Amino acid sequence: MRLIDPAHPFYRPKWRRYLLVALPFIWAGVEWSFGNPIWAYLSAAIGGFLAWHLVLNWREDRRD
Repeated sequence: MRLIDPAHPFYRPKWRRYLLVALPFIWAGVEWSFGNPIWAYLSAAIGGFLAWHLVLNWREDRRD
């Protein structure tokens, strides 16, 4: 079972992938500012996971 499927057409637009990566990091900053480091680390870990799959290991599918 995969947690995220980068081959899904939803993730094809670049702006959507970057937005999905940025949101957990922004939320981590909000949690950190309210003094909740555990939730901040959890949100940052989710952002890192998304960054790994949607940005760093992105392969453009040219089968269109």
